[in-house]
Amino acid sequence: MSLSREQLEAQLHYPLGDTLPASGRSLEVAPGVRWIRMALPFALDHINLWLLRDEIDGQQGWTVVDCCIARDEAKAQWEAIFANELQGLPVLRVIVTHMHPDHIGLADWLCQRWNCRLWVSATDYAMARLGSQSTTGFGGEAAADFFAANGLSNPESLAKIRGRASYYPSLVPSVPNEYHRLYDGLQVPIGGHRWRCISGYGHAPEHMALHCEELGVLISGDMVLPRISTNVSVYDQEPEADSLTLFLDSLEKYLPLPADTLVLPSHGKPFTGLHERIQQLKDHHRDRLDEVMQACSEKPCSGADVLPVLFPRALDLHQTTFAMGEAVAHLHWLWMAGELRRARDAQGVWRFSAR
Repeated sequence: MSLSREQLEAQLHYPLGDTLPASGRSLEVAPGVRWIRMALPFALDHINLWLLRDEIDGQQGWTVVDCCIARDEAKAQWEAIFANELQGLPVLRVIVTHMHPDHIGLADWLCQRWNCRLWVSATDYAMARLGSQSTTGFGGEAAADFFAANGLSNPESLAKIRGRASYYPSLVPSVPNEYHRLYDGLQVPIGGHRWRCISGYGHAPEHMALHCEELGVLISGDMVLPRISTNVSVYDQEPEADSLTLFLDSLEKYLPLPADTLVLPSHGKPFTGLHERIQQLKDHHRDRLDEVMQACSEKPCSGADVLPVLFPRALDLHQTTFAMGEAVAHLHWLWMAGELRRARDAQGVWRFSAR
């Protein structure tokens, strides 16, 4: 029998309890590592950002990790951070874990504000540049056609998705013209410590988490979250991706880290219990795969058909687009594993059935 979210969460430990940083302020979670929490106008209503005490080329200052979406409220929160938390020192660089809007939206603004460099993986830099100039899987004609091909048939929803061609650039209006590349295994010196980049796939094109062995800290980005499961989706640019396999394989990279590692996630609270959480995520997806397999054994299913299997609650359009991508990711895992076959019906919808 599956455990409830509360029971799973009880297996983790939150060293700070329910303490959260106040708006416009930061909270120290490890020596030289400070936690910022900013509001988001979505169902997932916050993002965690990080300030790392640093020195580059003899200049004292700070490294920022992740940025929030581009909107005036977030800029105002950053200005309060600059006034209250930097001790009169500058931001020396901006590190972005991946290209999703809540992580990179204000990167260009921050880099221009402090005349500093963006550090990000090459793949996510390229995708963010593309997205800020067009769209990357969050809306527009191609996205609507992809969702329709996977069974989303509501004309109003499809019309709204077609009308969201500017969704990504509305949250990420620009990306710096230059960047410093992050890649798997790179050791980044920050504040007298070395932070090792750990690449992750399935959630973003080339997500970078940061692990500091000396401090016992992992900035996990969106790859390991304490309360919710990471969104793992297939998008229209890569319509036959096996995102879930990529994600589950990526989780293996965190198992060699010490059991008492302090995990700093992008959403939720800092926690310990990394190995337990990884097992929970594996179990979660195995259970969801079993449910999808059962549904497809009863009748051929599209991505839209398995939405209520994976998400038995009401979803708004924003949530539905992410849920559709996740439904297709689970179907593709079973298809790529040879447990399902795929065929296109007379309406052009991909349906999956048991072999």
